[in-house]
Amino acid sequence: MPTAWPVAPSAHPGAWPRLLGPCEVCRRWSPAALCADCVARFGAPRPRCARCGLALGAASAACGACLREPPPFERTVCGADYRFPWDGLITEFKFQGRVELAAALGRLLAAAVCRAAVPRPALLLPVPLADARLRERGYDQAWALARVLARALRLPAEARLLQRPLATVHQATLDRAARQRNLRAAFMVDPRRRPAVQGQRIALVDDVMTTGATVREAASALLRAGAAAVDVWVVARTPADADAG
Repeated sequence: MPTAWPVAPSAHPGAWPRLLGPCEVCRRWSPAALCADCVARFGAPRPRCARCGLALGAASAACGACLREPPPFERTVCGADYRFPWDGLITEFKFQGRVELAAALGRLLAAAVCRAAVPRPALLLPVPLADARLRERGYDQAWALARVLARALRLPAEARLLQRPLATVHQATLDRAARQRNLRAAFMVDPRRRPAVQGQRIALVDDVMTTGATVREAASALLRAGAAAVDVWVVARTPADADAG
């Protein structure tokens, strides 16, 4: 049975201590990076497949694709669809050095986790970047999100327990089949840290799920290392009509 969350995030997902400034979406003055009106308008919950997070006409324990080919993770929680304004905000956060957006995006996801009442994981792990990609970007966006979630939900998080030793081609440039080939054997658990995951429920944290190829491979690596179950928490899920890769 799902465990009750002892501490919910603040009143709305954009809330984070800062001076009065413009909302990142509507540009009206707001005490938070995302004003309450924009969060309500663009971040309203919608029915989804509980397994992969895909938006559906009605909530379901598993969509047709997950029934045909169950993913290695048990459940997906996402804050919103990967559409306006979240697509632009995540692009700025991920590729344009706007690491400060982790606070608002992480709170959007934390609110979704609390609404979903999913089982409480023992540990949060970011989907890692390879060292070469980390040097190129300068920061790990998934780890920035995981730290926000850890503070908001009072959960432990580890930055380097799950590793990505191979610098693979950017997933965004590949179609679905190529994404899956690109990620084979891309992830591993630090051999010295395997006891930390054995027998535990782990939540993987990332910014966007498109085809699910990345989180499938990361979850499989954790299960091979002895994890009891893996869930996936992402800020945004690419809708079916946009999931071309």
